[in-house]
Amino acid sequence: MKQFLILFTLAFTTLISCAGENKAQSADKNNKDNAEKVVSLINKEQFLKEVWNYEQSPNEWKFLGKKPVIIDFYADWCGPCKIAGPILEDVAKEYDGKLIVYKIDTQHERELAGVFGITSIPAFLYIPVEGKPMMTAGIGRSKDQTRQMFVDNIESHLLKNKQ
Repeated sequence: MKQFLILFTLAFTTLISCAGENKAQSADKNNKDNAEKVVSLINKEQFLKEVWNYEQSPNEWKFLGKKPVIIDFYADWCGPCKIAGPILEDVAKEYDGKLIVYKIDTQHERELAGVFGITSIPAFLYIPVEGKPMMTAGIGRSKDQTRQMFVDNIESHLLKNKQ
């Protein structure tokens, strides 16, 4: 009987342990999925549908979105882009639901980069729901300054009328 109880206890403990690991793995996967949804990679086709169809209205800005947008023009090889990316992701989480953040890989989406005259990266396009977009380039001297740059531009250009 003792052996049965010991085996039962070991089996039960292993079962509980495995269930906990599966829950943790599932939670990790969900967290990664949610984090990936905060900042999305966008291509030309999506851009034309969700942001601005410059093929239909090449001379007039007509924003198609319902929430303000930030577009991060970047490249995988760019050092400052690698610094700005995670900071922008954190800021995007703070403003989740209030704005949308997209990334455009300038190496793969050369036409989109050309439409906006991107010659230096990282470059950030801030698009309010109403009004004209604003482009900035570069990052701050520190991570804190870069973060503050994003927050200041969001508050002053994207959410100024949303208070």
